[in-house]
Amino acid sequence: MGKYFGTDGFRGEANVDLTVEHAYKVGRYLGYYYGKNHEDGKATVVIGKDTRRSSYMFEYSLVAGLTASGADVYLMHVTPTPSVSYIVRLDEFDCGIMISASHNPYYDNGIKIINGQGYKLEADVENEIEAYIDGEIPEIPFAKRDQIGKTVDYAMGRNRYIGYLMTLATRSYKHKRVGLDCANGAASTVAKAVFEALGAKTYVVSNEPDGTNINNNCGSTHIEQLQKLVLEKQLDIGFAFDGDADRCLAVDEKGEIIDGDKILYACGCYMAEKGALNNNTVVTTVMSNLGLYKALHKKGIVYEKTAVGDKYVFENMMENGHSLGGEQSGHIIFSKYATTGDGVLTSIKLMEVMLERKVNASELFRDLKIYPQLLVNVRVKSKPDAKADADVMAAVQRVEKALGADGRILLRESGTEPVIRVMVEAATDELCKQYVDEVVQVIKDKGHEAI
Repeated sequence: MGKYFGTDGFRGEANVDLTVEHAYKVGRYLGYYYGKNHEDGKATVVIGKDTRRSSYMFEYSLVAGLTASGADVYLMHVTPTPSVSYIVRLDEFDCGIMISASHNPYYDNGIKIINGQGYKLEADVENEIEAYIDGEIPEIPFAKRDQIGKTVDYAMGRNRYIGYLMTLATRSYKHKRVGLDCANGAASTVAKAVFEALGAKTYVVSNEPDGTNINNNCGSTHIEQLQKLVLEKQLDIGFAFDGDADRCLAVDEKGEIIDGDKILYACGCYMAEKGALNNNTVVTTVMSNLGLYKALHKKGIVYEKTAVGDKYVFENMMENGHSLGGEQSGHIIFSKYATTGDGVLTSIKLMEVMLERKVNASELFRDLKIYPQLLVNVRVKSKPDAKADADVMAAVQRVEKALGADGRILLRESGTEPVIRVMVEAATDELCKQYVDEVVQVIKDKGHEAI
């Protein structure tokens, strides 16, 4: 990770950690960098945003920087992150920008940059942008006269993405009752339209963004509202998205949560049976549940583990030709159809499994035993210092020894916050709490906690 760019772009509190000046300079450098590849010096860049109040501010600032460097900018307006990735590739833009802080609260925001292949921007280019922001690169010349860039309304790009999603459904959703929680975010412009066009009777909540209610007690990080909706309306299934709609969690007809691990299991087994699971392998992160690994092993399916972050999952998939990967949090990547996590695409693929198997959603996971898991975040003064502390490491090793093959402990740094995450899986909730508390207490006793 760099000074400004983490595992998922440049993210922070709007006008505190990420300011309009930052956005302007990001735009200036991208316009200059990609313009060098064209004889006329004119790059083309497409921008999408979520529903945060500050997203408009950052959009205008990025546009100012890009056009001042000579780039032409196409605005998709409020749209999911995966739609930007799709349109970048389809219409051969030099790069795409998504303005979003994903599942974070409304006062945070972020700038995600997508290269011309629809992948997350290369680290070396991020490093160049950081150097320009810090004044370590000479000032970039301004475009003049007819070389100044233009801005184009490109809402049609979002509509083409919606049409693409519709083509991926294998069956009609007629007679299916589906709940959608759009997190008052980018899914508000897409999810309902897709499911209704495919024939589902839809019940939608958190679909009225006001700039400050994105992810507020709704969406994939607060799924209780969707559980209540599914049970009250006796729905077949419900889907919850995050702020920029690149992740999806679900709720079965009994009101039970279907997390990313369950989605990987259901889709992985189905794809393996259809001969569509490349290399017979599912790519996970180290945060996936021990129960997933044991269940995949019983089915004869291979799995791989990466660092946390869909960026690392996708890199592994591309390097090895795998077709399915994702995170417990609901970032699921189907590489045949997308280059990033896509919440609405994930919901379509899970509907396919349910409809083709002709079973209720809950029956897709009969052979999967999920181990109790507890994750506690500790805000710390220094992530590297806390993680490397000898006493903290000793506490982790004691827990590892006590758990043996019946559980595990994971200590890792957050990629976007000043937080150390302590996660334990064990046979019971009580054991999870006991072992997490032991390690957290050592972190606090050693003075690493940020008060």
